[in-house]
Amino acid sequence: MHDASARRGVAVIGLVMIAGALLAACDRPQAKNEAKGSAAPAVTVSRPLIEPIIDWDEYTGRFDAIDTVDVRTRVSGHLDVVAFKDGQIVQKGDLLYVLDPRSFERALEQAKAELAQVQTKADNLVADVERGKPLLERRIMSEKTFEDRSNLLKEALAAVKVSQAKTATAELELSFTRITAPIAGRISRSSVSQGSWISAGAASNPTLLTTIVSQDPIHIYFDVSENNYIKYKRLAERDGGSGAAQLGTTVELALPDETKFAHKGQLDFIDNRLDAGTATLRVRAVVDNKAQLFSPGMFARVRLAGSSRYDAVLLPDEAIATDQSSKYVLVVAEDGTVSRKTVRLGPVVNGLRVIREGVGAEDWTVTKGLQRARPGEKVQASREQIKLSHSGARSVSTAAP
Repeated sequence: MHDASARRGVAVIGLVMIAGALLAACDRPQAKNEAKGSAAPAVTVSRPLIEPIIDWDEYTGRFDAIDTVDVRTRVSGHLDVVAFKDGQIVQKGDLLYVLDPRSFERALEQAKAELAQVQTKADNLVADVERGKPLLERRIMSEKTFEDRSNLLKEALAAVKVSQAKTATAELELSFTRITAPIAGRISRSSVSQGSWISAGAASNPTLLTTIVSQDPIHIYFDVSENNYIKYKRLAERDGGSGAAQLGTTVELALPDETKFAHKGQLDFIDNRLDAGTATLRVRAVVDNKAQLFSPGMFARVRLAGSSRYDAVLLPDEAIATDQSSKYVLVVAEDGTVSRKTVRLGPVVNGLRVIREGVGAEDWTVTKGLQRARPGEKVQASREQIKLSHSGARSVSTAAP
């Protein structure tokens, strides 16, 4: 019996040890889970960057020449000389074409001969009238005869004027056989070849010889929306009459292959009515083109100041989350508690997003580890400062609506 009792005691002790081991095994994961649940997630927080900026409204503009001239001849004739190369730069007064001048030279010679003939006749009649004056005074010549001589002189003098006009016309038409550039600029290709018959501008089908467009300065046209134009007028009223709604306002330009708005111009024309179909207003700026980088017909991005300078709240886009109804950021309090704030976004400036509403300069906003933070829970926050990607720039571009 004694041995049986001992064996039963050993069995009970073994069962107790097994139960204890099982309980310890169950407690260890729970302890680990509790330890794991007590460690707050790590995130990085930053205060928004406050920078003075200007909002810019961006448009698509098209360059056009200030002056465009269709070159035609004023007299008809055969073309003798083409004095330029297609596409070259010409100056005002440069020779472009020469028509065969021989017929015009003969016409001028004839007009000069007729002028000399009537001038000689008029000179003789002047002498006759002068000789008749003393004869009339001594009553040797009758008044009727003297009046006849005077009338003949008047006719001769009138004929001289007619002949002088014909001579001047012949000289002018001869000068028209040399066609020169009416403006400075880049000339197109010649649409006629040497030896062609050229019809004058007064003909039913005048010949177009070529075209010339001015190069420097150059215009750029773009359309401003009705809402933006009203905004510019309001800004001008607040800023004492200066702004994008006024002539002389500075505009900035960038070509399609440029990222910076490195070129400047000035508004020199605002149309007097809006287009009823598009609700836009046509405006124009004049731009220096000494390097002849711009050419009529080219497109460029144009921007106008859409606001006065103001202090903007800036955050990286990585700090902004979205749901089905709104954009929001997560803000961390001093005790590490996370809260959600709905924000209204603006454009991007130098890689940072402008925050119109929702966040202040003192708010520590989650910028890294956004997916690990939950509103109402606590986090371990490490702080860092936001920096602009290009410290020199202080402007914002927005596409025109």
